[in-house]
Amino acid sequence: MPATQDALISVIGKATPRVDGALKVSGQAKYASDHHFPGMLYAVPVGSTIASGQIEKLDASAAEKMPGVRAVYHRQNIGKLFRVAMNPDFSSPAPGIIDEQRPPLEDDVIRYYGQYVALVVADTFEQAKAAADAVKVSYAPKDPNVDSALAAEKQPEVESQRGEAEKAFAEAPIKIDQTYVTPVETHNPIELHATVALWDGTSFTLYESTQAVVNHQVVMAQMLGLPKENVRVISRFLGSGFGGKLWPWTHCALAAAAARNLQRPVKLVVSRRMMFQTVGHRPRTQQRVRLGATADGKLTSLQHDYVNHTSILDDYKENCGEATAFQYSVPNLRVTAGLARRNVGTPTSMRGPGAVPGLFATESAMDELAVGLKMDPVELRLLNEPKIDEGLKLPFSSRHLKECFTTGMEKFGWSKRNPEPGSMKRDGLTLGWGMAGCSWIAARFPCQARVDFCDDGTARVCCGTQDIGTGTYTILAQVASEKAGIPVDKVEVVLGDTSLPPGPISGGSMVTASVVPAVIDATGKAIKALLGMATRIPASKFAGQKPDTLAFDNGWVHAKGEKAEGGVTFDALLKQGNFKAASGNGSSKGTFGTPEKPKFSMHSFGAQFVEVTWQPEIARLRVSRVVTVIDAGRIINPLAGRNQIEGAVVMGIGMALFEETAYDPRSGAPINSSLADYIVSTNADVPALEVHFLDYPDLELNELGARGIGEIGLAGVAAALTSAVHHATGIRIRELPVRIEKLLA
Repeated sequence: MPATQDALISVIGKATPRVDGALKVSGQAKYASDHHFPGMLYAVPVGSTIASGQIEKLDASAAEKMPGVRAVYHRQNIGKLFRVAMNPDFSSPAPGIIDEQRPPLEDDVIRYYGQYVALVVADTFEQAKAAADAVKVSYAPKDPNVDSALAAEKQPEVESQRGEAEKAFAEAPIKIDQTYVTPVETHNPIELHATVALWDGTSFTLYESTQAVVNHQVVMAQMLGLPKENVRVISRFLGSGFGGKLWPWTHCALAAAAARNLQRPVKLVVSRRMMFQTVGHRPRTQQRVRLGATADGKLTSLQHDYVNHTSILDDYKENCGEATAFQYSVPNLRVTAGLARRNVGTPTSMRGPGAVPGLFATESAMDELAVGLKMDPVELRLLNEPKIDEGLKLPFSSRHLKECFTTGMEKFGWSKRNPEPGSMKRDGLTLGWGMAGCSWIAARFPCQARVDFCDDGTARVCCGTQDIGTGTYTILAQVASEKAGIPVDKVEVVLGDTSLPPGPISGGSMVTASVVPAVIDATGKAIKALLGMATRIPASKFAGQKPDTLAFDNGWVHAKGEKAEGGVTFDALLKQGNFKAASGNGSSKGTFGTPEKPKFSMHSFGAQFVEVTWQPEIARLRVSRVVTVIDAGRIINPLAGRNQIEGAVVMGIGMALFEETAYDPRSGAPINSSLADYIVSTNADVPALEVHFLDYPDLELNELGARGIGEIGLAGVAAALTSAVHHATGIRIRELPVRIEKLLA
């Protein structure tokens, strides 16, 4: 029964437990590799053991004779796999994007270590793994290039420019000219990449670990040479992706091709070692930042020149300059970008691509400038607060970075900071305090959704987006609950299936902003349909009336001007008319990547304040406290929102202190390709965390004023942490991760 007016309390902005939580903790939530079907076979790829060269001979004869082996596929027998006609048009829900554009097994040239050269399919995983190990491949190897020193191979591209940056820098009385480096980082979600492929003779059903079911459908249809409607992609739950599961990888096409060839379901789960080789990573970046300022701290020049590594064939750009042009006010600015090709797998988006490594460089430089000026680093940033986006020459839709800084100072106790390095002590430890600003783009992708009011008193929300562990199921239930006046536990949300109305990719922290207007639109149309039904049902008390004389509140259809409870509940009304449901289809346009000239610059903002403790006697550095303040519009679910920021901060600690994928210069192999050797933050590394949200709804973005927060919590953490390290030790770290050896030098 729908709630009464008095009983229903707004759920927008209310801490709401995950509606899918019970399914996850009880094991009922099915992830891609959890799906099993009669007659299923198991596939294991064979990866190259060189990073550069060519296949001379592939001998699968021994493997093919092993027990349970159904096939060993290679370039000569896999069948045709097509290239994707890249059309990154984000005005469509299906942009058709793939990072590694070469189809698997297309030629015999090896361009990175672990590149797939064959695929074994067998009755069991163990049989497939044993046979894959028995495939013999001989190579004509070349020396791989995995050099960590980066230089742009072509003339760098100018991304943003205003004024005369070089001239202003040369004339500036105060200068900073430093290079900052971030290493290769590898996504390590608990859930490995996986594909379960079913072929019925004409169509595929693919159970995928993907952050974008609709894009996945478009890409796989092209690679497999089928109409889009002959490929269905399902991803109900994702064990995190962090950007690594945004776009399809080569294993997806291999599993589907094997299923089609063998006329049997095929499961392929990428191993943890392969996660370091064939499914992307955050590329290494090398960023030179030059700041010029007056003696009183006003910026006069900013030059940001960055290079990132990419693969031999694909042009992946990290977009480190994404935030540089608008973060602070500076009349003379120049941002350039360059690529350096290496024998590595194609890089891809990793949580906070572009802005996160970029802000490490620019915010670190701002801290160095503050030290050079003998000025408080917060004061320096407040002094250079812009009035508009000086890169786009547009007003901000909402910008409260100053409040983030001032609130963070208060919550952290920044006024007690002694700026002299090594001067602050507590319990025999040396304290270091550092801070940094952060930002992230705010935008929408196009989205469609359907809302059904059902005859059992529930509502159903359907959208072909996906929940990657961030709480999308819950947010959509909250939005529908708010607009329909139905309790959250009476709202069913269905996601992660290309048979649903097409929804956005789960990337760029844009899902919430994208789905909110579409679901609101769909709810409104479902209500309109319901009111129309009420006037046409013969047994209805509203029969023969005009729909515009009726209203819908808290689940009740009633005459305008009367109490809701004097009307009829929507489920009773549907039963009267023998209707199963009243439905509405809604949509919203995107703002990201569209040709329309924007009216506003839209971003979220924040500030990170970090405390570290340093024990030089035992060379022990720890993060003891982090205070984060975020300006991200209206927070629909503070519980999930706080979880997102806390997780991102912990990931930022890993970025600053631990994470780095190292390549063997002889073989080109990622040498620390396991969770025993690739160090990530654990519970023991998590400090006291405080997260504070400012409440400034951004109504230019959507009706609720909500922006995304998945990635901004990571931005600025590394810069604030290394600034704190400098404050504690007097040593400036410009290349991540922070190493104890450098602090002891």
